[in-house]
Amino acid sequence: MNLLIELLAFAVAIGVLVVVHEYGHYSVARWCGVKVLRFSIGFGKPLFQWVSPKTGTEWTIAALPLGGYVKMLDERETSAVPIPADLLPQAFNRKSVWRRFAIVAAGPIANFLLAIVLFALVFATGVTEPAAVVAAPAPNTPAALAGFDGGETIVAVRTGNAGESERVRSWSDLRWKLLGAAFDHQRVVLSAKDAHGTSDFQLDLRGLTEKDVDDDFMSRLGFEPGGGKLTVAGVQPGSAAQKAGLAAGDRLRAVDGIPTDNATAFIAYVKSHAGKPVTLQVERGAPAGQAGPAGQAAGKLEDISLVPQSQRDDATGQQVGRIGAELATQVPSIDVRYGPVESLQLGARRTWDLAVYSVRMFGRMIVGEASLKNLSGPVTIADYAGKSARLGPSAFLSFLALVSISLGVLNLLPIPVLDGGHLLYYLVEAVTGKVVSDRWQLVFQRAGLACIVALSAIALFNDLARLIHF
Repeated sequence: MNLLIELLAFAVAIGVLVVVHEYGHYSVARWCGVKVLRFSIGFGKPLFQWVSPKTGTEWTIAALPLGGYVKMLDERETSAVPIPADLLPQAFNRKSVWRRFAIVAAGPIANFLLAIVLFALVFATGVTEPAAVVAAPAPNTPAALAGFDGGETIVAVRTGNAGESERVRSWSDLRWKLLGAAFDHQRVVLSAKDAHGTSDFQLDLRGLTEKDVDDDFMSRLGFEPGGGKLTVAGVQPGSAAQKAGLAAGDRLRAVDGIPTDNATAFIAYVKSHAGKPVTLQVERGAPAGQAGPAGQAAGKLEDISLVPQSQRDDATGQQVGRIGAELATQVPSIDVRYGPVESLQLGARRTWDLAVYSVRMFGRMIVGEASLKNLSGPVTIADYAGKSARLGPSAFLSFLALVSISLGVLNLLPIPVLDGGHLLYYLVEAVTGKVVSDRWQLVFQRAGLACIVALSAIALFNDLARLIHF
């Protein structure tokens, strides 16, 4: 069943993205007076064909659905059969350089517009997200140095002392605001509420490099969702947790006197204490009026000492501590909903931020500052399509918007064969007044094709490596 969901979600995602991208080319080409011969979804043998009696365009659905194309009337592609004189004004190559530029750029732009609409729908219909409550930060992290103790709810962010204060609605909202400030190397002031009122915390992001801004960005700053319940979901037989008396349902309140309400921070602490005794404050989880493990009363706070077992971490090769307990975190959540105008504004801002992030990430991969493992192919896309579809409409629409942005950015890269390569030709033509010769276009096309094949091979390898944990 999961495989079927993944395949259906992947087919819907690719179908929507390809149709929107190619329709961008098609609509602007028609607007510029270019005759479109074929609009194809997919490659290879046609499965369905229909010719529009009004425009003469052949609409096709082909066997291999990984892409599509729009074929326009062009003298360079019909040398064997001359184009009738009355159709020559509708040929793509007869149009001005800026009209050709607009036609080619329309595909990626359509992907960005789709992302804005999808994000706006998510923001307008509402989504449940973790609240912006901070867990106790790890020592010496920027969050700890700023003065956070854990349990504070961040309500606003402003840039510097004179910047305009922006409301923080959720953890995701906080992450995006801090991400933008980190990219711009700014100092921010976070307003947070706790039991004693509202306080300001200064967070200096000017020293961060682009290498620091990745998927683990918030953890690097010391920010993890907090304010929830960290409970034991299961215990492995023979583990340190079982020997110490931990059982499913127990709530972890503190470790070595440090309050804990976040699995990531707790696991990091345990990993750093391999072979060293730690003390857990535990609240027994059996229902009220019943006995907990070994006859102990439910709801009672109890200190448990144990020694994390030293094991080799497959990712780093280092010895780390593990107690053999499965953890579950229940963090406070909030329903976030925006008005129509604000939803569009936020959708445009989110699309811009993600597009800029994608370009910077790709640049970092080129210069070797980011791993090529960040590239993903169709297998990973299908996997995430299925997972997001199972999470609900909001998650799937957000995933669709993210892939649409990635597709738009990819096609704008100045690589021959892609839209960006053609746009580069047209810019050269606009500046020099001369068309890039067919000979040089052929050379660049071969080089561009080699780049695309290499990127595709790396992405496919990464997909397979994730499947077999290579």
